[in-house]
Amino acid sequence: MNEGVLHRLSAFAETATGGNPAGVWVGEAMPDEETMQKIAADVGFSETAFISPATGIDRTVRYFSPEMEVSFCGHATIAAGAVLASAGGEATYQLTTSVGIVPVTVRSIDGRVEVSLRSVEPQHKLASKAVLDEVLPILGWKHDELDPAIVPAVAYAGAWHLVIAAARSERLAELDYDFEKLRLLMLRENLATLQLVWRENDALFHSRNPFPVGGVVEDPATGAAAAALAGYLRDAGIIRSPTTFQIRQGETMGRPSLLKVDVPATDGIIVTGSVVNI
Repeated sequence: MNEGVLHRLSAFAETATGGNPAGVWVGEAMPDEETMQKIAADVGFSETAFISPATGIDRTVRYFSPEMEVSFCGHATIAAGAVLASAGGEATYQLTTSVGIVPVTVRSIDGRVEVSLRSVEPQHKLASKAVLDEVLPILGWKHDELDPAIVPAVAYAGAWHLVIAAARSERLAELDYDFEKLRLLMLRENLATLQLVWRENDALFHSRNPFPVGGVVEDPATGAAAAALAGYLRDAGIIRSPTTFQIRQGETMGRPSLLKVDVPATDGIIVTGSVVNI
C-alpha cells in the first residue's frame, strides 16, 4: 500500500459534535481501488476522500463510501480543503475529480476554518411519474404532502440526487423507509442520495438525505446535494439569482449541520461550511 496519512474531520459543523464526519487520506500516489475501498470501509464514515500528490495547488481526488466509489462528495471535499490548508496554507486548491475540476477555497474566520467549493455546472430534469410513484410509498409519503412550488426533480452538481420537497415541516421530520427497496431503486436510477427538503423561507431550507447506496441510512450534511438543489432551483426559475440561502441538516440525528449556499446567475454553485477535527 502507498504511504499516506489519514485524517478524520467533520464538515459543515457548528460544534465538535455536529456536521458530517469524513475521512481524508493524503499521499504521494493513490492506493489501488481495493485498498481505498478497504480504508473507506474501515473508517466507516459516509465518505472518505483520497488525495494525491501530497503537495501543491493542483491535486487529484477520489471518493469512496463504505460500499462503493462515488463520483463526487461535497462534505468530504470541504473536509479535504481544511486538511490541505493545514499543510499548504489558506489558498484556492484545484481538485481534479471524476466529474471535472472543483476549486476549493480555504480561509480562517474568527478562529474557525471555513471552506468553500464551487461545483461543476449543475443540471436537472423533472422526475418521472413512474419513479415518483415508486419512491413515495417506500418513504411513506403521499403526493398531496408535497410542495407544489418545487416539483420533484433529478438534480446534478457532480452526482445525481432526487429532490422532493415537503409542504410541511412535520412531513420532513418523519423519516422511516425500507432501506433495501430504496437502495435498489437508487442503484437502478443512478442516484447518490434523496434530497428531501422543506422550505421554511427563501433564505432557509431544511434537508434530510437518505443514502442507502453508500450503506448509510441518513447523511447529516450533503454538500453535493445542496449544490444540486440550488442549481435546480435557479435554472427552473424557482428562485432568482444571484442569491444566497442556508440549509440546516442533521438536527434530527443529533448532528446539527449548516450549509451556506451562494447561487450565482450562471456557472457552478458555491457551498461553504466550517470544519472541525475529530
